[in-house]
Amino acid sequence: MAEPARAIMTGDIVRVRIRIANPARAHELANLLRELGHITDSADADVTLTDAESSGLHLVGEDASNARGVLPADASPRQIDAALRAVASGLGVQTPQRERFSALEEHEAPSPLTPRELEILIALSDGLSNKQIARRFDISQHTVKFHAESIFRKLGATTRAEAVAKGLRQGLVHL
Repeated sequence: MAEPARAIMTGDIVRVRIRIANPARAHELANLLRELGHITDSADADVTLTDAESSGLHLVGEDASNARGVLPADASPRQIDAALRAVASGLGVQTPQRERFSALEEHEAPSPLTPRELEILIALSDGLSNKQIARRFDISQHTVKFHAESIFRKLGATTRAEAVAKGLRQGLVHL
C-alpha cells in the first residue's frame, strides 16, 4: 500500500502559511507556531491558517478550495498543533462546539440541554472521566458531576452510556 504524500507524524514539522487579517494576531500565531517547531510562511505550505470568516481559525490543506478544519478563536496551542498535524495528514478537524451547533441546526426542536451540558455530553461520548472533563473545560470535578446529573435527569438516563446513547438518538452528539 502506498504511503500518503507528506505523511505527518507526531514530532514532524508542518509548513504553515498564515493568512490572518489582524497583523498582531498573525504575528502572535507565527511566534506560537515557531515555538511548536513548525515552519511559517513557507512557499510550499502543507496547511494555510486563516480567519477568513472571523469565526475562529480556519485550516486549509493542500487543496485550497475549502476549509479542512475549523478551530475556535481561543484554541489552545495544543489544539492548534494537533489540528495542523491532522489537516497536513489529510484529515479534517471539527471541534465539539461546531458539532454541537451542527446537531442543533439539523433538528427543529432546540436541545433540552444548556450549551455547557452539551459540551459535557460530548466529552462523555469521548469516554472522558470527570477529572479529564474538568481539565478540558477548566472547571471543578464537582461542577462536572453537577452537569452530568442534570444531563441524566433531562435525558431520562441513569448511566453515562445511556445518556450518550440517548444523545446520539436525539442528534445531540455524533461519534
